[in-house]
Amino acid sequence: MTAIDELEAYHFYDDDWDDYDSLREAFEWEIPETFNMARYVCDQWADEKGRVAMFADDGEDGRETYTFWRLRNAANAIANALRSRGVERGDRVAINLRQRPETVVAHVACWKLGAVSVPLSTLFGTEAVSYRLNDADAVACFVNDSNVETLRDVASSAPSLETVVAVGDVEPEGDELAFRDLVDSHSREFETVETAAGDDAIIIYTSGTTGDPKGVRHAHRVLLGNLPLVVTGFCNMELRESDVFWTPSEWAWVATLFDVVFPALFYGKPVVAHTADESFDPETAMEIIERHGVSVFFGPATALRMLERLDNPGQWDVSSIRCLPSGGESLGRTIVKWARNVFDGAAVHEAYGQTEANMLAGDCTALAEFRDGKIGRAAPGHEIAIVDPDTAEETVETGEVGEIAVRYEGNPVCFKEYWNKPEQTNRKVRNGWLLTEDLGRMDEDGYLEFVSRKDSVIISAGYRIGPVEIEEALANSDAVADAGVIGVPDDERGEVPKAFVVLAEGYEASPEIKERLRQEIRDRLAKYEYPQDIEFLAELPKTSSGKIRRTSLEEREGILE
Repeated sequence: MTAIDELEAYHFYDDDWDDYDSLREAFEWEIPETFNMARYVCDQWADEKGRVAMFADDGEDGRETYTFWRLRNAANAIANALRSRGVERGDRVAINLRQRPETVVAHVACWKLGAVSVPLSTLFGTEAVSYRLNDADAVACFVNDSNVETLRDVASSAPSLETVVAVGDVEPEGDELAFRDLVDSHSREFETVETAAGDDAIIIYTSGTTGDPKGVRHAHRVLLGNLPLVVTGFCNMELRESDVFWTPSEWAWVATLFDVVFPALFYGKPVVAHTADESFDPETAMEIIERHGVSVFFGPATALRMLERLDNPGQWDVSSIRCLPSGGESLGRTIVKWARNVFDGAAVHEAYGQTEANMLAGDCTALAEFRDGKIGRAAPGHEIAIVDPDTAEETVETGEVGEIAVRYEGNPVCFKEYWNKPEQTNRKVRNGWLLTEDLGRMDEDGYLEFVSRKDSVIISAGYRIGPVEIEEALANSDAVADAGVIGVPDDERGEVPKAFVVLAEGYEASPEIKERLRQEIRDRLAKYEYPQDIEFLAELPKTSSGKIRRTSLEEREGILE
């Protein structure tokens, strides 16, 4: 019996269900008193020496296969190496690596020790890396060539940092250690420590759209909290022997690590690691899908838009894709239709969550209908409500806009607290609800619709306008590559929307294109929602996780100083 067999609650895909309501009513969380993620995403499968955990692929000729057996051996050696360097239970270890097997090895090694992993984006600059290292008091850091120079620039200003492990082609300098040398020189035997399900496992920093980034503390149980929507939304109630998972997004965020990487490994399925240090390339993505027979492809909306612009997607055999989940922003009807056509009838689903509470709601077309413009319904185990944004009370009528909230107590997907920020934790959790700070509405059947971020809503002549809705409408135009919207002061209406647009290739800024885009918004949304002004930019300011940094746009307008 493998460890996974002990957790029958997360095998509900093996049973027959009449409908989604029956599944939700029957599901109950199963959270063991002791639970260590390393055992479940690595150790339980390692004795099957041929079982593949990862396919590493640089998009060209560099390819490598990692079995669970090899993953365990490497993780044990790295755990021994960290212990020899004084890393102990509860210590924080930064992981500043792109998609590659060593990223998973580093996380698993930390958990085997009872230490806490802290993923960092390889896109971070010196201030971002320095802030997080110091805020977390990280004692060690894994880094590869994507960001090693940045780390070296700030290492001396991080007094807690005692160990730096260079991964891949990086030539260690000074006291830095080489990952490959540590694997070769330390024992492959290590007994994973026993941890409670509620013990800290990972701290993931928010992207800092406003204010300083916050360290989101998650326990080992968080993996279990993500599994219901993985099964319903990402796998459409089916796990196959042939399944291969991949997302092109960086492995530094809750949505990649706990939507794709670790859930796939939990179920013993391989994950593709695209190891190239480059931005998303749609042709390379199609080649990877074809080469590895990817069946579950978590595609961010931006990536899907880029794929949609391929001249001849039919030149690749991507018929292996059976599920195409997405999240972070609504896909829009055009992309859904395109994806279903190109990926040969694949289930195209949307999902919703955030760093503090991931994988809360989504589609499951095997048991419930898909509704345009909706995120889907609450995943099994989660209670979601629309509450009053000011009082956190359930006083919002069905179909009306309020704040999306999830029941906090007993929900393993919910964070423990913000690292070193108790006041902000208290604002986040109120009346038994974790408040998402997102505005949305819910219909009579429980389908959720995202409206906007609570802190970016535009109030114009009494109307509440979500900038995301306008951004998505603009992005659906063939003339637009990207768009960001903020509210700007207006003497008559208080605020009006202003759009910042990056034009698609082949289009040039002109008064005519401005008026065309305004008219498209009038036609698609509401007359009060069309942007009073449109400014064309070469690129939009983004956070390291790819979200529009609206504060930068507001600074540009002189709204923030």
